[in-house]
Amino acid sequence: MKLEGRIVFIGDSITESGRWRDPEQIGYGYVRLIRDYLITAYPHRSFDVVNRGVSGNRIPDLLARWERDVIDLQPDIVSISIGINDVWRQLDHPEKEQVYPDQFEQVYTQLAVQTKEQTKAQLIFMEPTIIGEDIHSEGNIKLKPYVKIVQKMAQRFRGILVPTHQAFLAYLQARSPYRLTTDGVHMNSIGNMLMARTWIGAVKKVN
Repeated sequence: MKLEGRIVFIGDSITESGRWRDPEQIGYGYVRLIRDYLITAYPHRSFDVVNRGVSGNRIPDLLARWERDVIDLQPDIVSISIGINDVWRQLDHPEKEQVYPDQFEQVYTQLAVQTKEQTKAQLIFMEPTIIGEDIHSEGNIKLKPYVKIVQKMAQRFRGILVPTHQAFLAYLQARSPYRLTTDGVHMNSIGNMLMARTWIGAVKKVN
């Protein structure tokens, strides 16, 4: 994979990270850290980093806007980070319509197939991060099948897997005194740095 050109990051609030109030529309989270790293690490390459994170999104929401926010942009690389809200809603709003693993996999497959058929983009699959800074939390237990689906997608579509969930669990197991999130889900600056480092490390392996 040639690491340059238009890179679209798509996902939920963790990806969005304030992009609406940012004059550059990049946001203030892991996407900005990755963008800044790429520009400084590869000064002779051209990068057009596009943030398409939308707060509250689940995977059906990505499907509804995939044509506009991914296909129409004809990116060279698409980085997908989704799954947290699909599980979080099961915990906070069990009375509402849910996205269980079977549907998650089905829709994720649709997104990947559409991208492969209608663009020349390389796919990057980011594992969902964490729900609660306790590896044994109910949210993290419910996340497991979703993480496995993302791993399966990366293998099936010959994409790059970013082991974000594994990186976060390893950090939590190290019992660092520093938190990764503001509320168990949304990243603080340390959590964003861990996401960015994990993404960069996974992508550099194939560059």
